[in-house]
Amino acid sequence: MYSDGAARGNPGPAGAGAQIKNVKGDVLAEVSEYLGETTNNVAEYRALILALEQAVHYKPFRIEIRADSELMVKQLNGEYKVKNMGLKPLYDRVKQLLAGCTSVEIKHIYRSENSAADELANKAIDEFENREEPQQQLPQKQPNDMPEQGNLF
Repeated sequence: MYSDGAARGNPGPAGAGAQIKNVKGDVLAEVSEYLGETTNNVAEYRALILALEQAVHYKPFRIEIRADSELMVKQLNGEYKVKNMGLKPLYDRVKQLLAGCTSVEIKHIYRSENSAADELANKAIDEFENREEPQQQLPQKQPNDMPEQGNLF
């Protein structure tokens, strides 16, 4: 499983992306989601949660997670404590999702090795930013529809 979070600014518009493969390397699923305004660290955790929630459908007993967030990987491997209170519930959710697996390996990889997940995270942001805003037609008011002085509605 490859996961990546992206934030344009810190905080800024953020997205999550992940790719799930089987042991042969075949892509089983790709997921991406726009997250709104958040930090890069939150986006990294949310991407992993999104991937794990999707992976549950395959009933895995062994999971290998590959992510380019050194902070997240070291926290999940117990090398760093989770000091940020905003990350603590996300960390707890990841641990909860991993609890049913017999074997879990979490590896830090270089960004260049995580391009598919990175593209999915950025795609979510791009699609949100490039969406067409629906044009809202306001009814035309006639002079007799105008409120009396002192009334706004």
